[in-house]
Amino acid sequence: MRLKGILIFTAIILLTACGSNAMATTAANAPAVPVTGGTNVTIANFAFSPADVTVKVGTTVTWTNKDTASHNVLAVDSSWGSTNLIKTGQTYSFTFTKAGTYPYRCGIHPNMKATVRVIN
Repeated sequence: MRLKGILIFTAIILLTACGSNAMATTAANAPAVPVTGGTNVTIANFAFSPADVTVKVGTTVTWTNKDTASHNVLAVDSSWGSTNLIKTGQTYSFTFTKAGTYPYRCGIHPNMKATVRVIN
């Protein structure tokens, strides 16, 4: 009887927690915070982190490869160029001078995607 009561209590707690959105904020839906003076993007585990950044016009974004493989940063629409290979431990920096949304990816690993949003 006691075990049955514990199981029912546990089920109620789990169902209550699953129905609540109070703790449901994740990195995927959290808003990007405007940054000034520069920001860093890490390349690791075949991903850009953070995947979405928002910066002010004039900000320099620096990508650092901490992965075991080489990668590059390739603007999807070619609006701000692309990089040569960024080997492990190397960095690449670009200063965004115009407001807009700049999706990019790794030209070697097309599943690696991210975005820089530049605001005034």
